[in-house]
Amino acid sequence: MTERRAKPQIVSLTPAAARRVKEIMAERGKGYLRVGVTNGGCAGMEYTMDYADAPQPLDEVVTDKDVTILVDAAAVLFLLGSKIDYETTALHSKFVFHNPNETDACGCGISVTIEPAKAL
Repeated sequence: MTERRAKPQIVSLTPAAARRVKEIMAERGKGYLRVGVTNGGCAGMEYTMDYADAPQPLDEVVTDKDVTILVDAAAVLFLLGSKIDYETTALHSKFVFHNPNETDACGCGISVTIEPAKAL
């Protein structure tokens, strides 16, 4: 029997992002955070984050730093290898995706161009 290689982590969280997701989910009292991508914006795609009461049948379940998040099945190849951070400045606080599959971003920073990850 051939040994299977480990699946790569789809997304990971920085300590700041993990802390903030834990705070948000504790305030909400239950459920999950689902991340994905959608078509939109001037660069073609936008990251999405939403609440979910339960995983969908094809969702990928990712656990990192004691946080469980759901990744929309349609977004897996677009998010593979991404790191989610939480940044706080004097003017804003927000989640930020650092995605190795991004090839471009619009000037406003909301939409991005993402190429699907290549097969390993």
